[in-house]
Amino acid sequence: MKGKEVEKYIMRDLGFIPRHDCEALAAAITDMAKEINADEQELMELLLNNKPINSLMTHSYGFHTRNGREIINSLKGKYYEYN
Repeated sequence: MKGKEVEKYIMRDLGFIPRHDCEALAAAITDMAKEINADEQELMELLLNNKPINSLMTHSYGFHTRNGREIINSLKGKYYEYN
């Protein structure tokens, strides 16, 4: 995943101007996707838009599951490592 893809998603789909380093965010998403064998687009949407990933069981009744929280916190940690 490239930083431009993250930037475009934030601007076009979410309607916001990115405040974070999109390159670092893309690198964190790519690393996590390889680590847990998940789709990069789905991980980005989980982190930025709280969209559930059914195959990873990230939500239950609209709330994060333990697995969902773990994925999000790991993504944040990876982002701060790159930033």
